[in-house]
Amino acid sequence: MIIKRREFLTGLLASTLIPTAFAQSRKEVFINGKRIKTVDIHAHASIKEVERVIAGTSVDRTIGGARLLDSGRLDMMDAWGIDVSVISANQYWWYAAQDVALAREIIRVQDEGFAEWVSRYPDRFVALTSVAMQFPELAAEQLDYAVNELGFRGASMGGHVNGEVPSGPAYDVFWAKAQELDVPIFIHPNGSSNIIQDGGLDFAGDLGNIIGNPLETTLFLTQLMFDGTFDRFPGLKICGAHGGGYLPSYFGRAEVACSAFGGPAVNGEGEFVGVDPIQADDCKNQKPPREYLKTQIFADTMVFSDEALRHLVAEMGSSQVVYGTDMPLGWPDTMDTILNSVHLTNADKEAILGGNLIRLLKLNREV
Repeated sequence: MIIKRREFLTGLLASTLIPTAFAQSRKEVFINGKRIKTVDIHAHASIKEVERVIAGTSVDRTIGGARLLDSGRLDMMDAWGIDVSVISANQYWWYAAQDVALAREIIRVQDEGFAEWVSRYPDRFVALTSVAMQFPELAAEQLDYAVNELGFRGASMGGHVNGEVPSGPAYDVFWAKAQELDVPIFIHPNGSSNIIQDGGLDFAGDLGNIIGNPLETTLFLTQLMFDGTFDRFPGLKICGAHGGGYLPSYFGRAEVACSAFGGPAVNGEGEFVGVDPIQADDCKNQKPPREYLKTQIFADTMVFSDEALRHLVAEMGSSQVVYGTDMPLGWPDTMDTILNSVHLTNADKEAILGGNLIRLLKLNREV
């Protein structure tokens, strides 16, 4: 009999590592008197054991800080009312590893560390793999292994792979695997180093994070639309961190530029209306851009105000917006913003706080 690794880890840890109780009380979330299940798509995590793999290599570094998983993560979740945390390693420095064996080993050790953690607390955590996208075929293999052997629910990736947005045919082997497995991909940026000139955001206020991160996500999602990636893989589901970047905030320009099935935008009489036709002819999208925004693109709730949340839902639809916290990095929680919103229905709130991710990640609906 073949025992899959996730089954082995579950059996090993169940008898030795699962705590019987926690001292801190657990906040429960109700909408209109109904207890709902909350799911957080945006939770950072790191595995210390990866240091052993990268020691002395071109990507050698110390792995530590708040991202390391310990019991404090459960305490934070309990205090905030988060039932399930979707953990992922959103630091894509390993894309610089140009040795296939090294890239394979980094992700193997990292994923097995996540699998151990999830096995300790199977009702509270699920994981996303963070594949080595610099080797697309290897990335597809890693995704398959993580989903089918370790029980992971999808993958996370950066907004570029060593400077290149992975929207071209060279990456299709990975996108095909994601579509085949029917799992979502969570996009987490890293300061727009592929867009902004070196030092261009080196000013007060951590602008690489505040401005660069949303910009990187915006470019990523836009290229997947206009390079035809979403059309080649119509089952692909991509979730952009930080409210989907700037894309939902100013979507009108994208609609105008590439609205006519890959050609220039025209009015009712077939007359060109103000977009450079040479640029517009480059668009490969086979559907109006808004169809992707409302079907294949998702965004987390890290927009921090009721008005910003209202706009996000108005542009994308409540089915495309999911709860995200950026835990444990100190950003304000948006749960109360969602619960207290004067613009959302109770059904909208339940979908955003958990229902949409329960569907996307194929989670148990029971609290």
